[in-house]
Amino acid sequence: MEHPHPPRDLRLLPKAHLHLHFTGSMRPGTLLELADKYGIHLPDALRGGEPPKLRATDERGWFRFQRLYDAARSCLREPEDIVRLVREAAEEDVRDGSGWLEIQVDPTSYAPRLGGLIPALEIILDAVDSASRETGLGMRVIVAANRMKHPLDARTLARLAVRFADRGVIGFGLSNDERRGMARDFDRAFAIAREGGLLAAPHGGELTGPASVRDCLDDLGAARIGHGVRAAEDPRLLRRLAERGVTCEVCPASNVALGVYEKPEQVPLRTLYEAGVPMALGADDPLLFGSRLAAQYEIARAHHGFTDEELAELARQSVRGSAAPEEVKAKLLAGVDDWLGS
Repeated sequence: MEHPHPPRDLRLLPKAHLHLHFTGSMRPGTLLELADKYGIHLPDALRGGEPPKLRATDERGWFRFQRLYDAARSCLREPEDIVRLVREAAEEDVRDGSGWLEIQVDPTSYAPRLGGLIPALEIILDAVDSASRETGLGMRVIVAANRMKHPLDARTLARLAVRFADRGVIGFGLSNDERRGMARDFDRAFAIAREGGLLAAPHGGELTGPASVRDCLDDLGAARIGHGVRAAEDPRLLRRLAERGVTCEVCPASNVALGVYEKPEQVPLRTLYEAGVPMALGADDPLLFGSRLAAQYEIARAHHGFTDEELAELARQSVRGSAAPEEVKAKLLAGVDDWLGS
């Protein structure tokens, strides 16, 4: 009789990371050091070394989440801080088996301290370039607009993103509270990004239901959806995502931390997987949610009974949904097969 295989190490499973926010990727220890360096008083929730207790299903909870996020972001003040953040994010990803990382940033927030929008993005792209060389991790950038700001700001960012498409920007996103700002208000910005060859990857289907995912597809021409989990409530939408091969960047730990679902087992991983919707598991904001990339695969294994074969398929889906060059995808996919064969 065959012996059951001991569970393989999920940190050794080659994968791509497609949903990681810039500030949110920070190590907690780094945040404390930067706060000390600049004499910034952090909220207690960020000082304890434990992830803060969060809930964003009501306006107040989301506001508090944003406030913590903004406090962390205010600790990034000089080019060297950006360089450190990016290098550490890359190191953490490599440790978790990532071979390709697409990090998402709204350069607007750093522009005032770094000499303007263009210098800010140049500093970020240079940091990504050197971190990639130092760690061997393939890295690209998604420039994200903010739903809470004016759509004209999003257009400016889209034009900027397109200008830097040959320097490491591969996509255009839209983040922040999807209960505010209709997707269609940002249709021009996304048209500019798509015409410039960038991948459209807006957030949708996290704090509001399936309609926000449909809007991302219809109004923004989304090739990928940030989160997208609420599509599970609409079988026709699931079919559409599956048929079009639109990858959902699913962030299980984040969904539970923000109260989108109460428990890890309620995140509809199985529903999406069985409907044939491609997924790329992501960590979203490890600084605030307390877990990184491999831990998302652990959730699929521990709470949803995903077998190693199924986890390997999730890793493949993350690679296929990425903007990585074909040879990088081929190498990662071969690595997935090796992991299964191990």
